This record gives sequence, structure tokens and C-alpha cells, in this order.
Amino acid sequence: MSLQSGLNALKQKRYQEAVELLEQFCRDCVEQDSSDYLSAQMWLMKAYQAIGEIEKAKMLCQKLMMSENPQARSWAEQASQTFRQTSATKSNAGQKAGRATTSGMKLAMGGVGGSLVLASGVTMTLLFGMVLALGLSLVFILGSNDPLQGLAIAIGFTLVFNIAAFFLSPFLMDLTQRWLYQTRWVELAEVEALSPETAKVIRQVCQQKNLKTPRLGIINDQNPTAFTYGSLPNSARLVVSQGLFTYLDDDEIATVYAHELGHIVHWDFAVMTVASTLVQICYLIYSTARRFGRGGDSKIKDAMQTAGLVAYVFYIIGTYLLLYLSRTREYFADHFAAESTGNPNGLSRALVKIAYGILEEGSRTQEPSRLIEGTRALGIYDHKAAASTGTAYRIASDTQKIGRVFLWDMFNPWGWWMELNSTHPLTGKRVRALSTYAEQLGLPTEFDMGRVIGEGKTLSKSRLYGNLFLDVVLYGAETIGFFVGLVMGVILWSSSPNTGLAIGAPFLGLGMGILVKALVMFPDYKQAPETDILTLMSDPYASPLRGQPAKLEGLLIGRGDAGYKFGSDLKIQDRSGMLYLHYASRFGPIGNFLFGMKRVQSLIGEQVGAVGWFRRGVAPWMDLIQLQSENGTIVNSYHRFWSFILGGGSIILGVVLIMLLNS
Repeated sequence: MSLQSGLNALKQKRYQEAVELLEQFCRDCVEQDSSDYLSAQMWLMKAYQAIGEIEKAKMLCQKLMMSENPQARSWAEQASQTFRQTSATKSNAGQKAGRATTSGMKLAMGGVGGSLVLASGVTMTLLFGMVLALGLSLVFILGSNDPLQGLAIAIGFTLVFNIAAFFLSPFLMDLTQRWLYQTRWVELAEVEALSPETAKVIRQVCQQKNLKTPRLGIINDQNPTAFTYGSLPNSARLVVSQGLFTYLDDDEIATVYAHELGHIVHWDFAVMTVASTLVQICYLIYSTARRFGRGGDSKIKDAMQTAGLVAYVFYIIGTYLLLYLSRTREYFADHFAAESTGNPNGLSRALVKIAYGILEEGSRTQEPSRLIEGTRALGIYDHKAAASTGTAYRIASDTQKIGRVFLWDMFNPWGWWMELNSTHPLTGKRVRALSTYAEQLGLPTEFDMGRVIGEGKTLSKSRLYGNLFLDVVLYGAETIGFFVGLVMGVILWSSSPNTGLAIGAPFLGLGMGILVKALVMFPDYKQAPETDILTLMSDPYASPLRGQPAKLEGLLIGRGDAGYKFGSDLKIQDRSGMLYLHYASRFGPIGNFLFGMKRVQSLIGEQVGAVGWFRRGVAPWMDLIQLQSENGTIVNSYHRFWSFILGGGSIILGVVLIMLLNS
């Protein structure tokens, strides 16, 4: 793909074609510091403006303003004047929800996220209680001093190690940051040059809370993110990526910094460190009890096995308490940002734009971002949830379209389960909470969550929860089939001395369960409707288990496997967004590896039709069936293959056993 072909299309006012050609050239260009690459970026910005993609043009302009090439930087700075005028016009037209005239007003959370003190206190108390109960049980169970002494030494070592890690971790993280992401430590003045309001917020919060200014870092990565780490508030580090300044406006950047300052003010990293230490001790007691329960006196052995089981249950409960505490702290950091800036709408926009930025950057690279993957638990936003929100923002001309993708977050019961296993609340719930703060301040809300809630109340509850029940049954279909077959076999065997039925029936049930599950999870796709990614993501009834047949037209833009050079999954981009395509070979993991090694790279850049089963979890994806081009089918994927083999094989085995043992 030549640069000249893109320029010719632009000169002839074939703007959409110019965008596609120039984007392709930028993706294929290896040397991103070359003059051709920078020229392509400049002309691509002009092409975006011509087709009305002002946000994309603005972000590209901001990216060029950070270029090391002085000519590109000067050109971008001149072009930015146009965007400033456009932003002013947009603001005057009232298209952007406003903010409070003053900051610092107290905002009621209205039950959102619960109580931070209560969440921390209950979590810590329960975790301490679990550890104490397990410790005492082991003290009274064991008659020998050696195991007890070993356990005491192990717990002591764990405590000492975690205390040392608590105080040393900021310095270790500093080294890791510099090695992995080339974090650059900057003064407040540099942040002020990039975002004046951010510097104002930092000074204000630190003065009010009697804090030292955190050590400020910037990572030269266009994926927008922000995170905080440290041991004590006065030794905290607050790090953001360059993408934050590219994709967000000044007031939105300030709300993100305020959110991270909220984590510092609330001592979040200290509390999470202590809580995670207690969970580790639960696991340590479990592993110790299991080891000492393998031999010796039978009474002690049984008691130790019981203690090990209880410790493991406590460990699982502790893990979920830790996740709950993490989500609660995100809600309270959002609340702190809304109070300290008086701009909850700004943070709502920031969350959506961060999702959009992650999606945009993902569409420009063939490999997933190491920064976004590596800081998932620390970051302000879980990148797994970015696809749906970012897709909506990418093409939405009004906020109602964005709001519709939040229906799944707010009302699908699978959303609750996905959130239960996540460190971050679902985006829709965070935006809903921020909207209530805007209402308290007497402001119009950026996203009309009232309309979303109203539409959600009209959804069929029986369908939502009926689908969940069906999914749960479907998840255990093989086990249910096996036990139903076992029960039927025993009943038939008791009424007739047929050993074959008792042994073969469970295999029949198992095979039927596997086949039923495969047919429901992967239904008939021959009449798969043509649709787009945004429409799929706006379906509040979407399930992570029952696939929805669909056909998409789009461009294959890269691999979907994080950090895996030979990954077999792909990313497809259509006019409305980006989606991951999950490939499955008939030859299992070996076939996936060979496909990723030999075929994937040659497919990237192809315009294709993708047929598959759409699924929605925290991250939506499609299980691929076929990739089709103008020349016919170029890739087949076989998600049902092994289910049919195993299910059919189990049924055949059951029939053979019945016939052999009955003869």
C-alpha cells in the first residue's frame, strides 16, 4: 500500500478511500519516525476532517504535537488552532454537559458502592477472624510441636515478607516501570503545561488533605490509562500515559488525576496490601494443613484434612472479599473526584473516552498493548470492558447510543456475575453513579442514564433470568447428563439384572449432555443475519454461553492474543467498532499454534466477511466459524468439532458396553 495512492485519493476528494489507504499505510509502516509515516499522519488528519471525524482528527493532531520532528510538531500546532475554535463552538452550543461553578460540595452516594469504612472494616475483620480461627484450630488439633512451630515460622516469614514488600514495593515498582514502560518522572510544571486544570486540582487536594505532591510520572504510550501505587500517602506515585492527554480534554484529565488522588487520600494501596496479606495467610494455612494431613496418626490426619478444607474455603471467601473491596474503592475514588472537581460529567466522559482510546490504539497495532495488559488491576479502567463502550463512542452522534450499551451492565444478571470476579465495577454502573452526583449538583447529565434505567425496566425479567437459568443448566449439561444416566441405569438394573445398562447408561447420558450443550452454545448459523458490532453490543439479552449467530463485514487488523506472537485469535474492525474473533482448530492447541504461526500474519489487512457466534461478557467476542473473501472461504474454524467427537464417542461407548455386558 503506497503513500502516493492515499494522497491521490485525497486530492481527488475521495475522502473515505483516502482514509482507508492512509490508515493501511500507517499500520504497515515499520519506521514510525520516518518522514513518509509523519506525512501520512498529517494527510490522514486532513482526511478525517473531510469526512467529519473531528475527534479522530483532533487526537491525531495532539499526537503529532508530541512528535520529535520539529516540522511535524510545528504543523500540528498550527492545525490545533482550528480544533480549539471547533471546541469552543461546540461548548457554546451546549453539546457538552456542564459542571458545578464551585468544587468541594458534599455529594451523597445514595448507597452506591456501600460504605468505604464499613467495607474495609468488615473485610479486614472477617479476614483476621478467618486467620485466627484457622490458627487456633491448628493449635488445638496438633499434639506435636514440630508442625506448629513450622506453621508459626511460615506465618512469621509471610508477615515479615509482606511488611518488607509493603515498604519496598514502591521502589521495586519504580524499577519495573522504567524497565517495562520507560516511565518518565516529571515536575508539576510539566503536567501544568499539558493540563492546567490538573495542576490546580493537585495543588488544591494536597493542600486540603495536608499531603505531599505525589511523584508524577508519564509513560510515552498512546493507550490512555492512569494508576497509583506506593506504601504511604506521602510516598505515593501517580502515573499516567501520554494517551490521556491525547484523548481527553483538560477538565476530563483533571477528573482522572482527582480519581487517582482519591486512592491516595483513602490509603487504598495500604489497605489492599494488608487485606491481600491475610488472604495469603489463609492459603498458607491451607497448604500447610494439607501437607501435614498426608500421613501420621489417623486422628491428626483427619483433623488436618478438615482444617485444610476450611482454610481453602476461607481463602476463596477472602479472595472475593478482596475483589469487593477493590470495586468499592473505585466507587469512592470516583466520588472523591466528583466532589473535589465539581465535575462528575467530566469523569463520565473521561471513562468513555478512555475506552474509546484503548479501542482506537488497539485498532492501529497488530499486538495488544503491554501497558494496558500489565496494569489492568492498577488502572482506572478495566480494558476488557473497553470494547463495547469504546465502540459506541466511536460512531455515536448522541449520548443515547452510548447509553444503550450500558443496558447489559445494568440489567443482565450475567453482568453481576462478571463484576463479582472483577477488580473494577462495570462501566455502566460507574457512569450511573456519576450521573446521580451531577443531578445533586443541579447539572444536566452527560449520559441520560435515566432513559437507560427507564428502558431497562421495560426489559423482560423472565427472559433475562430465564436465560441465566438456562445458561447455568447448560454450563453443567455434561455432569447433569452423566448423573441422570447413572440414576436411570441403577433404576433399570434394579428391575432387571442387566449390568450393561447400569454401566453404559452414564456414558449415554454424558454423551447426550455434551451434544445438547454444543448445539445450544453453537446453534445453526446458516441463516446468520448481517449486522454490525455496535448492534450486537447493544443487545441487553446477550449471553457469554449461548452464541448468537451473526455475520460481520470488516477488516482484519491484528491479533487478539495479548503478548503472544503466534496467537491464533484475530481482531476485526467494521464501520462501528472492533471485536475479537476466537479461532479453534480441529487439531486442538497444536492446530491453533500452527494457524497462529503460519496463517494469521498473512490474513491481517484482509477485507473479510466473518461468520460466527457472538458472546457478551465483560469483554465481548465472537467464536469464529468462517472467514470469507471475494474468492470464497479462506478460513474455517471448528468450535463444535471436539464436542461432537467426544459426545458421539461417549454415546457409542455406552451402547457398546450395554451390548457387551448384556450378552
